[in-house]
Amino acid sequence: MSHLLYLEDFLVGQRFDAGGFSLDAETITGFASQYDPQPFHTDEQAAKDSFFGGLAASGWQVACLTMKQMIVAGPKVGGGQIGAGGEIRWPRPTRPGDVLTVSCEVLDVKPSRSKPDRGFVTLRTETKNQNGETVYVFTCQTLVFRRPG
Repeated sequence: MSHLLYLEDFLVGQRFDAGGFSLDAETITGFASQYDPQPFHTDEQAAKDSFFGGLAASGWQVACLTMKQMIVAGPKVGGGQIGAGGEIRWPRPTRPGDVLTVSCEVLDVKPSRSKPDRGFVTLRTETKNQNGETVYVFTCQTLVFRRPG
């Protein structure tokens, strides 16, 4: 999708596919070593004895990579994708070798009552693994501007 979308372009129920990415053990441990250095993210052997029963990607890594996919291949929002709050869930771990796909659905569109040049679009972004299992859900209220002019 290459053209910019504005508030009036979003409709409840509309869906966008944003492609995907894969994760390997080296990428998982590299991110975690820098940003979430817990043994179940950084050490394959220690991870076996953890709650996860094996190496698992940091949820924050999945969130960051999902955001990147949304920017690179998701809906191109005029003014950028500006979050205004939301809720995150990680229903299952992401493992080395997982191939993930990202999609989002428009849940709500609300024009602002006090600022006529903008409104809010609530998006539910889901990342699923190669088995169709959801590994990340982000429901976010996004600031979206009306078409200029």
